[in-house]
Amino acid sequence: MLFGAHVSAAGGISKAIDRIEEIGGNAVQVFTQSPQMWKPTAHNPDELARFRRRRREARVRHVACHAVYLVNLASRDRTIRAKSFAALSATMETAREIRADTVVFHVGSHVGRGFAAAVKTVAPPLRELLTLTTDDLWLCLENAAGAGGTIGRSIDELAVIADALDGHGRLGVCLDSCHWWASGVDVTSAAALDEALRDLDVRLGLDRLRLLHVNDAKTPLGSNRDRHEVVADGLLGNGLAVFLGHPAFRNLPAVLETWPHGGLSTADMDLLRTLRRRGQARWRRRSAAVTRA
Repeated sequence: MLFGAHVSAAGGISKAIDRIEEIGGNAVQVFTQSPQMWKPTAHNPDELARFRRRRREARVRHVACHAVYLVNLASRDRTIRAKSFAALSATMETAREIRADTVVFHVGSHVGRGFAAAVKTVAPPLRELLTLTTDDLWLCLENAAGAGGTIGRSIDELAVIADALDGHGRLGVCLDSCHWWASGVDVTSAAALDEALRDLDVRLGLDRLRLLHVNDAKTPLGSNRDRHEVVADGLLGNGLAVFLGHPAFRNLPAVLETWPHGGLSTADMDLLRTLRRRGQARWRRRSAAVTRA
């Protein structure tokens, strides 16, 4: 498993590599533009080249680009849909320039129209965006917490979208621990997590998993509220070891998105690694008990 964090690109996108190297991570997530603005950032070619060079030097093995929060491909408003497509296209183009591995995004909300109608709306732009993927760069749907009409609140919804895109081979999934918890999956329970991942394997295939967002939660299981907390400080607590330790995740990058008040440090990467080791031990004990039974 790789360990990293979402870090700032302030001062130039290549600074993200400097920042993740400083805290001992080997995976990184970054916004390619301001997350609350439609206008894409015009990155200097020298800055893009420095990103690629610094990634090699820092031995960062996974780069994820997160699309802006404004994206809603299912909006009733044609202008918002057009802006969402343009923003995602710009993120994909920058991701190609820096040789990123994944672009992660939230599909959006059907704003009361219903999920089935939303799928018909989002499928054509997603099909076009997938033409910008490569063998190395995947486009990843992120699971949603389930508030309001948000899309992707369940494995079933993600699978329906994948089916609408004919199971495209470079359509991936990013699993967020807080979002899954909020949508009703107890990621701190080995039995519940195992069952959810079996369902994911049947409906989507575990090979579509490309990235983990590791966030604790401020709100109860099944609350459908997206409220991140610093890892191990929320309701999931040390139970995140179960999530991080699952054998299905062993080769994935695990990226934390919620920063402690004092900012990120090597202690945050150490915590992820410690939780992973604890989780692995727990899964080994569970496997041994099943074998004996």
